[in-house]
Amino acid sequence: MKIVGVGCGPNLLTSQAEMVIRSATHIVGSERAIALVEEKIPSGCDVRVIEDYRALRALPEDTVILSTGDPMLSGLGYLPGEIIPGISSVQLGAARLHIPLTRLLVLTAHGRGHEETISIACDEVERGKTICLITDPSFSTDTLVAKLKHHPECRMIICQDIGYPEEQIIEGTVKNPPHPTSGMYILFLLSQT
Repeated sequence: MKIVGVGCGPNLLTSQAEMVIRSATHIVGSERAIALVEEKIPSGCDVRVIEDYRALRALPEDTVILSTGDPMLSGLGYLPGEIIPGISSVQLGAARLHIPLTRLLVLTAHGRGHEETISIACDEVERGKTICLITDPSFSTDTLVAKLKHHPECRMIICQDIGYPEEQIIEGTVKNPPHPTSGMYILFLLSQT
């Protein structure tokens, strides 16, 4: 198996990932991942939408599994097989904001317990860390803001629909928080300590 990162938006596919996709005979991925690369998929390739993520380990050896963003960042990198990295929303957001990745602590709330992730993020803001939170549509910025009330000047930057034509960067602080208008976003927290 090959697990291929297709990037976090259109036109963010690496050359190596494109070569693997163009030579594939069996591809599985989410609807979004398939849509991001459909013009690269060869005719005659068997393409299927993932319906059961637990069944991925049982796929044939020659299967190419598409993972949005980068498989090693809240993706399908836990699967056995060769990993082909992709351009993640974290990489792209950090580039847009000029934040070195070496200064960034990445936390994910995507498909996980939000309360625990928010608690960890608050502890790290207290330590003066720069955080990137990978969210999901049910993540509540209001809950985060309530927990960070003792840090009113902490900067909050939402990178919404990052990598897509409708991309938006929405900035604010804990005192005057930004609010996402779509469910697809990452959130940077920049402590003022």
